[in-house]
Amino acid sequence: MANTNLIGIDADKAKQLADKLNTLLANYQIFYINARGFHWNISGNKFFELHAKFEELYTDAIQKIDEIAERILTLGHTPYHSFSTYLERSTIKEVANVSEGNQAVQEVLNGFRILIENERELLALSEDAEDEGTNALMSDYIREQEKTVWMYSAYLKA
Repeated sequence: MANTNLIGIDADKAKQLADKLNTLLANYQIFYINARGFHWNISGNKFFELHAKFEELYTDAIQKIDEIAERILTLGHTPYHSFSTYLERSTIKEVANVSEGNQAVQEVLNGFRILIENERELLALSEDAEDEGTNALMSDYIREQEKTVWMYSAYLKA
């Protein structure tokens, strides 16, 4: 009998999934703090529109952060929980002192590119591990974020 975790997933595959989920978690934490900064610091003639949109982004991100951490725990592993680890593991970089709308939107799009890339990798791994829980989560995130990328990209064309 194979070595499985408490939910019946191969232990080695669960570890690999948890490691990749932790990378996604780190990226979401930096994405979240960037979106908060854009929300606080945005200025100009699109202030009201972008201020609200950035609040939507960070509110959504904080929910996903919790879901990702809980999924890592469900797989039998420990989510990262220090900001220094997030900074070390994230491929999304901190963005400071951005108040111009188009620049902030471009940074949001850069972040989504990395998040979706991570999620697609996890989608493939979770399929291989027969981990429907992680698979469904990543599938939902990707579908939702692809539409958001389209909308933010359309904003830049204005």
